[in-house]
Amino acid sequence: MDFNMKKLASDAGIFFTRAVQFTEEKFGQAEKTELDAHFENLLARADSTKNWTEKILRQTEVLLQPNPSARVEEFLYEKLDRKVPSRVTNGELLAQYMAEAASELGPTTPYGKTLIKVSEAEKRLGAAERDFIHTASVSFLTPLRNFLEGDWKTISKERRLLQNRRLDLDACKARLKRAKAAEAKATCEGDTVPDFQETRPRNYILSASASALWNDEVDKAEQELRVAQTEFDRQAEVTRLLLEGISSTHVNHLRCLHEFVKSQTTYYAQCYRHMLDLQKQLGSSQGAIFPGTFVGTTEPASPPLNSTSPTTTAATMPVVPSVASLPPAGEAALCLEEVAPPASGTRKARVLYDYEAADSSELALLADELITVYSLPGMDPDWLIGERGNKKGKVPVTYLELLS
Repeated sequence: MDFNMKKLASDAGIFFTRAVQFTEEKFGQAEKTELDAHFENLLARADSTKNWTEKILRQTEVLLQPNPSARVEEFLYEKLDRKVPSRVTNGELLAQYMAEAASELGPTTPYGKTLIKVSEAEKRLGAAERDFIHTASVSFLTPLRNFLEGDWKTISKERRLLQNRRLDLDACKARLKRAKAAEAKATCEGDTVPDFQETRPRNYILSASASALWNDEVDKAEQELRVAQTEFDRQAEVTRLLLEGISSTHVNHLRCLHEFVKSQTTYYAQCYRHMLDLQKQLGSSQGAIFPGTFVGTTEPASPPLNSTSPTTTAATMPVVPSVASLPPAGEAALCLEEVAPPASGTRKARVLYDYEAADSSELALLADELITVYSLPGMDPDWLIGERGNKKGKVPVTYLELLS
C-alpha cells in the first residue's frame, strides 16, 4: 500500500510538472525544445496520411453501401465481433419484385416475358455487386482500417510519449537554469569579506552555507537533465523510425488501390456484358412485338476493357412502307444497288470502330466517318443499310452512333 501511494504521489508530481511546463510554454514564459525540420516534415506527412486515409475510407464505405443505417449496423456487428448478416442488394430486390410481378400479371404475355428477362439480368447485376463489395472490402477497406486502428495508434502513442519526454527535458532545463542563477547569487553574497566587528557576523556563514546548498542543487539538476536528455533522444529515434515507416504504408496503400481499381473494372465489365445481353434479347423480342420499328444499340459486342466505351444510345427509326425490289429470302447476297433509299426515315450515323466487310453485300467502315443509314422491311434489327457516296451495303448497328 505504501509503495502504491508513493508511486501515485510521484506520478502526480510528474504530471503537475509537465502541466506547469506546458502552460508556461503556451504563455511564452518558458523555452521549448524544437524538433529538427526533417522530423517536423515527417510529422506533417503522417498527419496528412492519417486524415486522407480516414476520408477515403469513409467515402469508399459510402460508395459500397449508400444506406447509412446499414453502415451503422455493420459497424456495430464488427465492434461486437459478430458476423454481419447477409443483405439482399438493390438489384436482387428489384429482380425479385419483377419476377413476382411477371408471375402475377402472366408470364406468357409479352410484358411478363420481358419482366422475367429483365429480372434475371438484375439478379446477375446484384450478384456482381455483391462480389464487388466483398472484394473491395477485403482488398482495399481492410488495409486502410488496419492502418488507422493499428499502425496509427502506435504512432500516436509514441508521439504522446515523445511530447512527455520533451516536457520533462524542458522542465529539467528550467530547473537547472534557476539553480544556477540562485547559486551565482549566493556565491556573490558569500564572496563579500565579513566585518567581524559587526554585531551579526553570522550572515557570512549563512551565505556560504546557501552557496553550498545551491551547488548541490545544480549538480542534481544537471544529473536529471542528462537522464531526461537521454530518454528524449531515445524516444525521438523510436518515433522517427515509426514516422519513416509511413513510406511503406504508402506503398501498401498503392497496391491496395490497384486491387480496388481492378475489382471495380471487373464489376463494371460484368455489368456491361449482362446489360448488353439483355438489350440484345429485348431488341430481338421487340422486333417480333413491334414489327414496324427496330431498336439498336451503339455499343460494340466485345469492346476492349482498356478503351473508352461509347455511350449506349437507343434509336427508333420508322420504316418506309415500300421500297424497290428485294431479292428472295434464300438469295445469298442482297442486290443493294437496285434498292432505292426511302423518301423519309434516313439518318446520319457516326462510325465508332473500323469494320471490314465480310462480303460484297456489306459496307466497309472507318472510325469517325459519317454515313447515311436506313432500315428495310424484314431486315435483321442488328443491321442497317449504309450509304457513303455511291457505295452502299449492310452495316452492323453496334458499330454506329445514330445522330439526330
